Amino acid sequence: MMTNPTGRITQGMFSFLPELTDEEIALQIEYGLGKGYAWSIEYTDDPHPRNTYWEMFGMPMFDLSDAAGVMMELASCRATFPNHYIRLMAFDSTRNIESITMSFIVNRPANEPGFGLARQEVQGRTMRTTVHSYATDKPEGERYGA
Repeated sequence: MMTNPTGRITQGMFSFLPELTDEEIALQIEYGLGKGYAWSIEYTDDPHPRNTYWEMFGMPMFDLSDAAGVMMELASCRATFPNHYIRLMAFDSTRNIESITMSFIVNRPANEPGFGLARQEVQGRTMRTTVHSYATDKPEGERYGA
């Protein structure tokens, strides 16, 4: 299993820390807003490391100045997708580009099946490896139960 010792998916900031509380999430949002960052919410049921394009929940929140608006959207996303991975992403548009400066997971399914490393022998003694997400063994929408 290619995860940390706690068995959790480790993507983005704070992955090795205990789950952030809503108060701690709001503090991170306030920090980003203070830097002029815009926030976006994304979700997926396939957290493969190469799956960088998660589904966007709503539009990026470029015009917000208070964490309460982002937290309200996050609560709506959690209610809509309670068994999905949900992450918050902050964009820095100060240089006229939208580069991600912060990204962290704020919701996880109760059971995270993890990943396996599949090896394949090819010419000679060469080995090829690929990462397999156990979550994708089930069809989309059925991966983490209800």
